[in-house]
Amino acid sequence: MKTTHPIGVFDSGYGGLTVFKSIAALLPQYDFIYLGDNARAPYGNRSFDTVHQYTLQCMEWFFDMGCPLVIVACNTASAKALRTIQQHDLPRIAPDKRVLGVIRPTAEVIGSYTRTNAVGVLGTKGTITSGSYDIEINKLFPEVTVYSHACPMWVPLVEYGEYNSRGADYFIQKYLDELLNKAPNIDTILLACTHYPLLLDKIEKYLPQDITIVTQGNIVANSLSDYLHRHTEIDAMLTQNGGKRFFTTDDTADFNQHATTFFGEPIQSEFVHL
Repeated sequence: MKTTHPIGVFDSGYGGLTVFKSIAALLPQYDFIYLGDNARAPYGNRSFDTVHQYTLQCMEWFFDMGCPLVIVACNTASAKALRTIQQHDLPRIAPDKRVLGVIRPTAEVIGSYTRTNAVGVLGTKGTITSGSYDIEINKLFPEVTVYSHACPMWVPLVEYGEYNSRGADYFIQKYLDELLNKAPNIDTILLACTHYPLLLDKIEKYLPQDITIVTQGNIVANSLSDYLHRHTEIDAMLTQNGGKRFFTTDDTADFNQHATTFFGEPIQSEFVHL
């Protein structure tokens, strides 16, 4: 098999495919491999130590697969594990590799969307509890007040294909109302979980039209493109054959079915045991 050095894209399950879809559309010339750690998903309610352990194990797999660069397209893993991996693990195990997340690129642009300086952030319990978005946004936009709210039922609704059901409407309206009750002047809401774009139609249904909803796919894709232009030494390591491979730590048939919905085109995955 021809040797490739792809960009890795990682998520605990399917959600990262919404980010990967945007990345592949913007940078189709690169080789990519995607890994969904479905056997251990969801990460949202797991401890910091457990998420770090799982994420690091997956990063080591990507490195073994020849990836010089990995995008952690998972908000929970970015919130709970990325900083430790970047600052402590990479210098020890792979100093020539790079691992990037989705929180910093999103925080860098979110302030440009708001007029009232009141931003809502919706995410998993793990992402919200970490306070990562509050910290990063306030560093870059100290005038912006962040109102965060956990939506623990949204990922299961998406993972089990219930996001178009009437039951989904109840939990979508419930969490949106709870967020807006915190601050009626919120004019921008960030969907800080890569699963949530599949709920976008229903989310729009229960929000005032003057609220801007921000998803992360294009933001992360544009940030990656800029990163590669600025870091030519990393870009030079990557192969450009336009290849895409998909891996899962769980059942491939089940992954293919769900992943096709997230990615928007038929997927044939490969099983990997970690």
